[in-house]
Order: sequence, then structure tokens, then C-alpha cells
Amino acid sequence: MSEGSEFDIVIIGGGVAGLSAALFAARFGHSTMVIERFAPGGNLVNVESIEDFPGFPNGVPGYELGPLMQEQAAKYGAEFQMAEVESIEAVESSWQVNTAEGIYRAKAVIVATGSHPKDLGVPRERALRGQGVSNCASCDGPLFTDQVVGVVGGGSYALQEALTLVNHASQVILFHDQRTLSAPQTLQQRVLSHPKVSARYNTTVEEIQGDDAVTGAAVRDTLTGEKSQVQLAGMFIYAGLEPNTDFLKNLLRLDHDNRVPTDGWMRTELPGLFAAGDLRTESAGLAITSAGDGAAAAIGAHGYLKDRVWRQK
Repeated sequence: MSEGSEFDIVIIGGGVAGLSAALFAARFGHSTMVIERFAPGGNLVNVESIEDFPGFPNGVPGYELGPLMQEQAAKYGAEFQMAEVESIEAVESSWQVNTAEGIYRAKAVIVATGSHPKDLGVPRERALRGQGVSNCASCDGPLFTDQVVGVVGGGSYALQEALTLVNHASQVILFHDQRTLSAPQTLQQRVLSHPKVSARYNTTVEEIQGDDAVTGAAVRDTLTGEKSQVQLAGMFIYAGLEPNTDFLKNLLRLDHDNRVPTDGWMRTELPGLFAAGDLRTESAGLAITSAGDGAAAAIGAHGYLKDRVWRQK
């Protein structure tokens, strides 16, 4: 694409929210560009089975769902560009999206950049990332064949990843700092009934141990304060998500979690700028709700563009 390429709608992010927005925007007849820095599907490309997305009774791998959604959006005319967005800015009555690959102009922008896994913030975590510390069971699980690994977290993502790890590890220890898990009951039953899984509730990981590779963790019981050591070959961390909104901080108001406040049509406080998916305030953080957000954002953008045309007459 050349410098200053113009579209009706530019969508930043190619996850479920962004791809859903692209499908609806293109079907409305708008020239649509999706800018994504990685593969289509966002974080879900690393999930081996998404079991709560309607239409797939046996689940669907994230690495299949993303390309299918991209293909569907492209069928109706959406275009795609791999690039990282550096900033967006209002220019006259339009938006300018600045990337390393070029500049894109748009009458409306939908931000759907998603989130990334939070760090625990404990000693040796970052030093051992890639040496036993991971956020991707499908990527790194095979490295721990017949070894003991830990999983930090109690939500759906953590439990789905635990089910991936049991295919490789000899034992999966689930560490959760609450007394109950937050994942759906059916998923909890599958995980907790697996003979390779053991759960340690009310337990926080205070340090990941090892020099050149993970050898264990120091943990603490949140009820009694008792500390102990656990021998592990790997630690998979799913302790929440951080929204990818750094490039928006000087543009619009974010909430206390650095998420984007929107209304029901995903409109932000700035005209023509929309946000969808788990980077927005009060998102449920599920694939299906992100898909709904993307559709709503595209419908909202369509209404905005129609109103804009009417005002210009």
C-alpha cells in the first residue's frame, strides 16, 4: 500500500473482535483495512481447543478459527496488512493510522488490539522466560514431556492450557490464590478429575526458582502464611490480561486498568473512534463476546459514516 492509503474503516487488530468487525464493515460495503502485527486470531492462535464458541460442538482450534474468520471477511472485500501500529491521530475530519509500513487514512477507526498476559511480578520470572516460564502451552508443552509443570491461574484460559499440558507433562500443579476457580463448572470438572492434575488453592507463587532454567517455585498459603518449595520443570502463567493500549494513552481517557471506556455501540469519547474486544472496559474477555463487540463496533461505525454523509450534504 502507498503512503496515505485511504479507507472508510481501518481496524487495528486481527483477533476475533477485529475480524468480526472486518466482516460486518465489509458486508456494509465499506472499504475496510485490517492491520495486524501477527497471525489472524490474536492470542487464540495458541489455544488448541476453544470449546465455548457457538457452532463448534467439538471445539475449534484457535489456529483454525482465526484464518477462517479472515477468509470470510476477505470474501466480502476486507483487506489485510501485517504491520505494527505506532500511533493514531486526528487529521482534519479523518483519522491517520501510523505504522512502520506506511500511513493509512480512515473516516472511522476500530481499535481491537486485545490484551497480553500479565506478569506475576515475582523474582526470576522475566529472567527465566523462555527457559521454563511460558504463557503458551501448545507452543512449549512438548518441551516438558514426562516432567512436572505448574500453571498459575483459575480462569478458563488457565484451565484450557492445563488440559493441553496433561498431554505432555507427568503432572500439572494448578496454583490459584483464591479458594475456588472462576472457570465454567464443566471445564473445572474436566480438569480437576484428570489424574495428572492437582490443585493448590489459596496459594500464591512468590518466586520462580532456577539459574539457567526453571527448577521450582517458592509458594505461600494465603490463609496460614506457611511457605514451601515446589519442584517444577516449567511454570505457565495465566494470571490475568493487560490491555494493549499504550499507544492510546495520549489520545483518549483510559480507565484505572488502562482499558477503553465505550458505550453499547463501542463508541469511545472521540467521534469516529471505536474500541472492541477485551481491551475495553467491562469486557467479559471471551472469544464470543469479543466477536459480538466487533460486530457492534462495525454497526456503530456504519451508523457514524452514514450520519457523516448526511451532515455533509
